[in-house]
Amino acid sequence: MVDVDRVDELQEQVDGLQEELASVRRQLAAAELDQWRGRIDDLEVQAALGSMSVRDRLGPVIEELRNTWLDARARAGEGTETASEVTDRLRDGMERAMSEIRNAVRDARSSLSD
Repeated sequence: MVDVDRVDELQEQVDGLQEELASVRRQLAAAELDQWRGRIDDLEVQAALGSMSVRDRLGPVIEELRNTWLDARARAGEGTETASEVTDRLRDGMERAMSEIRNAVRDARSSLSD
């Protein structure tokens, strides 16, 4: 009977640890989503400070990135994706946005030097 009690105790500990792990993963996903939201906000500020042509070009990019973030946040809340899948999708969107920003800035510099 002692072995059965010990097994039951260990199972309870494992169950508790699994619940804690799930909670930590949810907290991590929420923190990463908040971090990405800050980066998107920063892009919006940078675009607002840029020239009109840069703003016109970046507006749709930022909107797409914002929508990706909103979708990721909703999916993270539903638990349909892992935290890494959510952040991978956001990272891809951010990389595309940064590439577009670099291109827009380069084009704006070229038009100023002409």
